[in-house]
Amino acid sequence: MSSEFLPTWKVDSLKKHLDVGSTTTNSVYIMNGVANWITYQGMQNAIAGKKDNTRTTDGRLGVSMQFPAIPPPNVLELSIKFRCESDGPFISASTTSRELNISVSSDFTTDCTRTECEKQKLKRWIHFVGVGRCGMSALAMLALKQGSEVSGSDTAWSRIMDGLQEAGARFAIPSDTVEILHAKAMGVPVIKRGVWLEMTTKDYNLITVSGTHGKSTTASMLAYVLNAMGDDLTAIVGAHVPQFPGGNILLGSSPNLVLEADEYDDCFLQLLPFIAVITNVEWEHVDIFKDEEAVKNSFRKFLKKIKVGGHLVLCGDSEGACSLLNHTSLGNVRSVWRPQPLDAGYRVTTYGIANRNEWRALSIRQNSRGGTDYALHHKGCLVANISLQLAGVHNDLNSLAVIATIRTLIDDRWPTQELINCMKLHLNNFIGVSRRLENIVNINNCHIFDDYAHHPTEVCAVLQAARQKFPLKALLVIFQPHTFSRLATFLKDFATAFRDADRVIITEVYSAREENIWNISGTDLASSIIGPPSEFIPFVVDVVDKLAREISSSPGQELFILTLGAGDVTNVGPSLLQKLQHILWGGSTTR
Repeated sequence: MSSEFLPTWKVDSLKKHLDVGSTTTNSVYIMNGVANWITYQGMQNAIAGKKDNTRTTDGRLGVSMQFPAIPPPNVLELSIKFRCESDGPFISASTTSRELNISVSSDFTTDCTRTECEKQKLKRWIHFVGVGRCGMSALAMLALKQGSEVSGSDTAWSRIMDGLQEAGARFAIPSDTVEILHAKAMGVPVIKRGVWLEMTTKDYNLITVSGTHGKSTTASMLAYVLNAMGDDLTAIVGAHVPQFPGGNILLGSSPNLVLEADEYDDCFLQLLPFIAVITNVEWEHVDIFKDEEAVKNSFRKFLKKIKVGGHLVLCGDSEGACSLLNHTSLGNVRSVWRPQPLDAGYRVTTYGIANRNEWRALSIRQNSRGGTDYALHHKGCLVANISLQLAGVHNDLNSLAVIATIRTLIDDRWPTQELINCMKLHLNNFIGVSRRLENIVNINNCHIFDDYAHHPTEVCAVLQAARQKFPLKALLVIFQPHTFSRLATFLKDFATAFRDADRVIITEVYSAREENIWNISGTDLASSIIGPPSEFIPFVVDVVDKLAREISSSPGQELFILTLGAGDVTNVGPSLLQKLQHILWGGSTTR
């Protein structure tokens, strides 16, 4: 797509973006709905007359559709030509007093005279809705690197979109979403994210990482270590990974693909993994799953997607994860020191701290880098001492999942001890994932960190890691609840999740996609917290102002500030830095 052209399919946008005579190497698309896509071939089908055919005055076949909108003043006609080669399709737009009519026509005949070779030369054009989110942005970046033209839309700009734009993607920020309706009206395929993932991964040796918590870090760590060991693999992760050149993807030439597989909306049920990693299972996404049993049923369906002869790598310390195996001959996971063939057609390897696991982390202790060291045991025998830069027992478990998975993948092609030594080296070099206890800035003895935690279990885990990292500093937590449904469901669990903090500030709920039918607010959580003193400050900007005044008035105070949540609470750190620099004017900062 030419850089000067970006159709957004609103009348005011057409006035702004459509230039008479603009050309492009691809075709028009229209798109809407979270996690959907369309292709140039779909447009060909529409133009070729497979739906709602009309004929232009010169006999060419076309498609016509209406955009019910008030046209901009003084605009009588807009025209733009799309060229695939020298004779490609074109689109024209004209207005009347009540509507904007778009007609698409082409020199393609109904029997599609282009050869298959010619069609292969045409770049695929994919449009992603919700492209500002981690999961969708990864798919968009992968499509860019595979040579597709990429565009996208979202309700607001996000930092994730910056890298995509630099890589060549084009974006629109519509005031409403109309693309999917227009796509369907024109006969353009509209496909959900799960189907797109299935199509993207079907030709790979697929390794999925699933679970309620820890998916992003485990998938990133696994892909990083495999890549460092020489596997030129592909990886798709729902978070920014500083050590990935592509941000949240790797694109390689080997047959292996590591995918963070999300259970939300049963998206992962379209996948067919050879190796499936499950980190844990708890009730989450309460807007999708009515209770914990519904979550487990979804995961049980996912286990049936593992290919025959494949492998399940499962955290044996997670009661929810182990309960998934009740339908197999393995039962409730007692002592599993040897991968067992199951009735389901795949083998199981477990990891954790408990004695029943094949891979175990023992003698866990803090190291000088703020991370953890532990003794790695396999089948009851000490095989290595592992050192991580990441803090928290949950990251020890994540690393165990990586070790167990790589050992399963490589099997007997490497001697066990040589393989473990190689993994040990690269695990030691992994620095983590953005928004996972990420250091934002240090200023005037104040350390500001940020984390994505928005579930009670995640809050407990990150506070434990924070205490490990800074055992003697006062810990101030700023928590932004994410969605009303989650807060209403887990209010009691949240109330006890902040015990490791010295002080807690609760903001108003980040509503995301929800209306507040639960009649709940951040103030309900602030008044319920057991342990540290807490207060309710509704707006993030007011939190920044309050902290700036406190820190600047006590410049020598040792303070560890941790922002938690999946919403815009992540902006507190950068905003606070900017305000403190202005107040202190010349105070040293270290990013």
